[in-house]
Amino acid sequence: MIPPQEASARRREIEDKLKQEEETLSFIRDSLEKSDQLTKNMVSILSSFESRLMKLENSIIPVHKQTENLQRLQENVEKTLSCLDHVISYYHVASDTEKIIREGPTGRLEEYLGSMAKIQKAVEYFQDNSPDSPELNKVKLLFERGKESLESEFRSLMTRHSKVVSPVLILDLISGEDDLEVQEEVPLEHLPESVLQDVVRISRWLVEYGRNQDFMNVYYQIRSSQLDRSIKGLKEHFRKSSSSSGVPYSPAIPNKRKDTPTKKPVKRPGTIRKAQNLLKQYSQHGLDGKKGGSNLIPLEGHEHDFRVKHLSEALNDKHGPLAGRDDVLDVETDAYIHCVSAFVRLAQSEYQLLTDVIPEHHQKKTFDSLIQDALDGLMLEGENIVAAARKAIIRHDFSAVLTVFPILRHLKQTKPEFDQVLQGTAASTKNKLPSLITSMETVGAKALEDFADNIKNDPDKEYNMPKDGTVHELTSNAILFLQQLLDFQETAGAMLASQVLGDTYNIPLDPRETSSSATSYSSEFSRRLLSTYICKVLGNLQLNLLSKSKVYEDPALSAIFLHNNYNYILKALEKSELIQLVAVTQKTAERSYREHIEQQIQTYQRSWLKVTDYIAEKNLPVFQPGVKLRDKERQMIKERFKGFNDGLEELCKIQKAWAIPDTEQRDKIRQAQKNIVKETYGAFLHRFGSVPFTKNPEKYMKYRVEQVGDMIDRLFDTSA
Repeated sequence: MIPPQEASARRREIEDKLKQEEETLSFIRDSLEKSDQLTKNMVSILSSFESRLMKLENSIIPVHKQTENLQRLQENVEKTLSCLDHVISYYHVASDTEKIIREGPTGRLEEYLGSMAKIQKAVEYFQDNSPDSPELNKVKLLFERGKESLESEFRSLMTRHSKVVSPVLILDLISGEDDLEVQEEVPLEHLPESVLQDVVRISRWLVEYGRNQDFMNVYYQIRSSQLDRSIKGLKEHFRKSSSSSGVPYSPAIPNKRKDTPTKKPVKRPGTIRKAQNLLKQYSQHGLDGKKGGSNLIPLEGHEHDFRVKHLSEALNDKHGPLAGRDDVLDVETDAYIHCVSAFVRLAQSEYQLLTDVIPEHHQKKTFDSLIQDALDGLMLEGENIVAAARKAIIRHDFSAVLTVFPILRHLKQTKPEFDQVLQGTAASTKNKLPSLITSMETVGAKALEDFADNIKNDPDKEYNMPKDGTVHELTSNAILFLQQLLDFQETAGAMLASQVLGDTYNIPLDPRETSSSATSYSSEFSRRLLSTYICKVLGNLQLNLLSKSKVYEDPALSAIFLHNNYNYILKALEKSELIQLVAVTQKTAERSYREHIEQQIQTYQRSWLKVTDYIAEKNLPVFQPGVKLRDKERQMIKERFKGFNDGLEELCKIQKAWAIPDTEQRDKIRQAQKNIVKETYGAFLHRFGSVPFTKNPEKYMKYRVEQVGDMIDRLFDTSA
C-alpha cells in the first residue's frame, strides 16, 4: 500500500509533464500552420513565373528559327560562291600554268611541280564533272607535255651529272681493303647532292602521278654505262701506268689526307714475275741467291753461259714447260683482279644510290639490269683468260696456269661479297661468277695434270742436255713451277679436289672432308691432295731424269748429272715450304733423296777404279827386298805407273769440264776422292818409289802425292 504522501507527489509530477507536452504540441501546431502558409505563397510565385516563361518562349522561338534559317541561307550562298570560284579556277589553270610548263622545270623544279599539281587536279575535276568539255583535253595535253618535260629533265640531270669514277679514286676505294689500319672513308659521289634531290623528287612524282616507269630504264642505262666505263677506265689506267712507270699507283686524295700525302703501290700478285726473278736469281747466284755464301754457287765457264742461256730461253720459249710471260700479261692479270674488286665496290655504291631513286619493288630488277654490261664484260674477259689458258696448255705452255691462279684465288675470296651484292637478282646473274670459277678450276686442274704428264713424258733427251752434267732445265722449270703453288696452296688443292682427283691419287674421300655441296673440301684434304700431286710431279721428274741420264755414254757423267739434279731438287725443297708439303703424304722423301744422292756419288767414285786399280795393293807384284828385279817385274811396275798417270790425266781432263754447282757437294766429292786416291798412290809410291825399276824414274813418277791432290781439287772447275 503506497503511502498517501508519495501518491500525491507522484500525481503532481505527472501533471507537470502533461502540461509540458501540451505546450510542445501547441508549438508544433503553430509551426505547421506557418509552414503551410509559406508553401502556399511559394506555389503562387512559381505558378506566376512559369506563366511568364511560357509567354517569353512563345515570343522568342519564332525569332530564333527565323535567324537560324537566315544563317543557313548565308552559309549556302558563301559555299556556292566558293565552289563557283573553285570551278572557275580550273578553267584558268591552263592559262596560268602554260608558260611555266612551256619553259620547263630546269632551275625551278619546286614551282614546276606545283603547277603540275594544279594541272593534275584540273584533269581530275573535268574527268569527274565535265568529261566532254574542251577544257579537259586542254589540261590533259598540258599535263602530258609537263610529264614529258619532267622525263626529259630526269634524263638531262642524269646525263649531265653522272660522271665516270676516276681510276685513282677507285684504287683508293679498294686499296684500303687489305690495310690493318683504319682508313678514312673514300668519298664516292655519283651525283651532286642538290642534283640527287631533284632526281629523287622527279622520280617520286613520275611514280605517284605520272604513272610512268620509263624513267627507270633511262636510269639504269645511264648508270650502267658509267659503271662499265669506270671499270674500263681502271683497266686502261693499269695499261698506261705500266707502260710509263711500270707500277700503277693510288695517289692520296689531296683534300682528305694529311699534309704529306704518300703514294702507295697497289698490291699485285706478281706470280709470273716471281718465277722470272727466281730463274734469273738462280742463274746469277744459285738457289738461295747469295753470292759466295750459297750452297749452289754460280756456274762457271762455258757451262754457266749455257745455263744462263737456256734459263733465259725458258723465260721466252712459247712452247717450253715454263714459257715466259712478259710484264704486259702480268699487268693484264693485275688489272683484271682490281677490276673485279672495283666492280664489287662500285656495284655496292650504285645500289645505295638506286635505293633513293627507284621505288622499292623495282629496285632489284633495275639493279640487275644496271650491272649486266659491266658484269658481262668481266665474265667475258675471265672466259677469254680461260680460253687462252686452254690453248696454251695444248701448246704445253703450262705457265698459263700461273695467270689463272691469282685470278681464281681472288674470285673465290671476293665471292661472298659478290653474292651479297647480287642478292635479289635473277638466277642467271647470280650463277655467272660460280660458272667462271668452275671453268677456271677445270682448266687449272687440266694444266696441273698435263704438266705432271709432260714432266714424265718429255721426249727431249739429247737437245739441251747439259754437256757438263749440271741441272737440266726441265728440273729447274719443274721446281720453279711447284714453288709457285706455295703461294696458292688452297687454290691449287681446290682445283684438284674440284675434279675429284682423289681417285687418281688413291686418296679416299672422307665424308667429313666434304661439305653438302660436294664442291667444297676441307683444307686438310686439299693439302693432302696437293701434296700427292707434288709427289707425283717429283716422281715423274725422277723417272724422266733417269731416262735422260742414259744419253751420256760415260756412266760417271750420268751419275754426276743425276746427283746434280737430285741435289738441286732436295735443296729447293728444303729452301721452301715444299718439303713440309711433300711430307704430308711422303714422310721419307728427304731421306730418299739423300740416299739417291749418295748412291750417285758412289757410282761416280767407281769411275776412278780404273785409275786406282793400277796401283791397288791386290794388283801389285810380289818380290823379295834386296833381290834384283826381273825384267818382267820391272815392266809390270812401269805399266802400273803409266796406267795410273794416263788414267789420272785423262779423268782430270774430262772431269774438269763437268760441273757440280753446289759448293758443299763439290768439295765433299773432291775431298772424298782425293783421300782415296792420295792414300792409294801414297802407299804405292812408298813401296816402289825407291825400287830401281827404271833408269828414268821421273818418266814414271811424274806426280807427287800433293800434286795428285791438287789435280783432283781442280775437278769440276772449267776456269782451272
